[in-house]
Amino acid sequence: MQTSAGGMGGIAPGCSSPATQVEVPAPGAPPSLTPPAPGAVSHRLLIGGSLAALYLIWGSTYFAMKVALETLPPFLMASVRFILAGGLLYGGLRLSGAPNPTGQQWISAARTGVLLLACGNGFVAVGQRWVSSGFAAVVVATMPLWMALISTFHALRGVPGAQRPSRGEWTGLLVGFAGAALLQAGGELRAAHPAALVILLAPVCWAFGSLQSRTLPMPAGPMANAAQMLTGGAVMLVVSFALGEPFPTAPSTRSLLAVGYLIVFGSIVAFSAYGFLLRHARPAVATSYAYVNPLVAIVLGAMLAGELVATSTWVAAGIILAGVAIVAQARAAAPASHRAPAQR
Repeated sequence: MQTSAGGMGGIAPGCSSPATQVEVPAPGAPPSLTPPAPGAVSHRLLIGGSLAALYLIWGSTYFAMKVALETLPPFLMASVRFILAGGLLYGGLRLSGAPNPTGQQWISAARTGVLLLACGNGFVAVGQRWVSSGFAAVVVATMPLWMALISTFHALRGVPGAQRPSRGEWTGLLVGFAGAALLQAGGELRAAHPAALVILLAPVCWAFGSLQSRTLPMPAGPMANAAQMLTGGAVMLVVSFALGEPFPTAPSTRSLLAVGYLIVFGSIVAFSAYGFLLRHARPAVATSYAYVNPLVAIVLGAMLAGELVATSTWVAAGIILAGVAIVAQARAAAPASHRAPAQR
């Protein structure tokens, strides 16, 4: 799925808002006590509800994946999730009149879908068989750091459109990766099965896939996500067969309910809320879930699954999120002189 990093809110670049007459109160006049219009109140409620959905739903998907993996193999579980979610989203969009992606757009969706879902989500699913859901969420929280680092290398190589790093971004990268080093030194990953190490590659794959989705010819709007889920899910199904994952003959009700939750809420409801926020809220508000989800995942894992959370995990999470915030703030405040010219 496309990431939050490329989202834009408000007026599209290059567009201007219609001119309006603004009545300026006379100096010394008392402030207006007119209550906000009902439409403004409902708009704020929708934004608040969408944020709550992102915080709780996407923060809870790590625990849901942990439950689904109790009786389902990782790649088979993830393939079913994304094929069904992508199919439902694709069918709804087509019924509403959205055009079918072109052949080139399907190829681009497959390239990014493999990186974002087959590798990104698939590696998390593999790792979560041995590490806690909170640990997995903190590892994934490093994804914006990897995006900034990869963008930095692109800028240094002169790739058109890449941003040159500012001093603030370098500071954020150093802080964030120091937190990642502390997380890995905490012992949970070292004590896990060697295959759990692939979870460290998940945020790297997400970063590469996110950057590619900005430059490749993708389908418009939500259809890009539907195409990515369908193609990425299909690749995961092939990987499942290639690895010889056993077909579950008697999956537990808990696992099946968890997969249903991931399909309906994790992949459709939360995505719809995120799309609404991208259209109606500032990008900083729409992407704030990245700072909350790891904390929600840690708390839910401890409360619902009895996962033990080491002090080093809490400290590492705080350091990583601080690094992500520094990078985001530095990139948002960077003047045009710190950016490479856009590709035309």
